[in-house]
Amino acid sequence: QVQLVESGGGLVQAGGSLRLSCATSGRTFSSYAMGWFRQAPGKEREFVAASSWSGGNTYYADSVKGRFPISRDNAKNTVYLQMNSLKPEDTAVYYCAADPAPFGIVVVRSEEYDYWGQGTQVTVSS
Repeated sequence: QVQLVESGGGLVQAGGSLRLSCATSGRTFSSYAMGWFRQAPGKEREFVAASSWSGGNTYYADSVKGRFPISRDNAKNTVYLQMNSLKPEDTAVYYCAADPAPFGIVVVRSEEYDYWGQGTQVTVSS
């Protein structure tokens, strides 16, 4: 079992930055592929970014590519989402997720993730 706790959300003006953190506990964090998803009011949950368990491979949604780098610190059992140049359309609840994927694999489908955090709200004002 893996427990995930997101933090770092909040209210920010357009153009600003936030860094989300997802702290994990339970089984070996370094063997899990990690991902970030978001869900805006009235919309379906959508993929944002993902990292292989080594951090060597990453993948991004087109809407955040170049703005939201994902990173992880396996020594701290934490994955991060640095959110730069924020836009009002980035407003959503952001979730991190974990999946015991093989080495080098990046997981982008939400259905493949086994564990989820409770989410953290990000609100971007115009």
